[in-house]
Amino acid sequence: MARRPVAWVGAIILLVEAVGIALLNWFLGLVVDKQDMSLAGLDPRAMTVSTWIAGVLFGGYLALCAVVLIRTAVRDRAPGTFGRLLLISCAVVHGLLGAFSVGLVGWAAFVFMMVVLGLVVLTLVAYEKKAQQDGAVAAPQAA
Repeated sequence: MARRPVAWVGAIILLVEAVGIALLNWFLGLVVDKQDMSLAGLDPRAMTVSTWIAGVLFGGYLALCAVVLIRTAVRDRAPGTFGRLLLISCAVVHGLLGAFSVGLVGWAAFVFMMVVLGLVVLTLVAYEKKAQQDGAVAAPQAA
């Protein structure tokens, strides 16, 4: 079955996305800083730093999801409870971002988000099915 390759591809795409998000926020922070922009009287430096912090946090979140997928692929076992919850939240985030991006960015961004969503969900479903099959095989031998 293609469980491991799907998990590996999902992990690689999430790592690339994490770096892309971090770099995008770094660039946006520089733009705000260089143009000395302000929103509703906020300090421009605070906006710059908060943009950088948001990039690090969201990039770190995506990188952590990628680490869970890498660990899943290496061990060829379903992720634990924390990993499963993290991947489910990652799938939800990509679904929401896909819905927003189709109107704001375009169909290419929507397709990318749906591909990542599909890879994460396919990994979760395939490994859950494998865990159920392994449990069904092990149960009759114990009796």
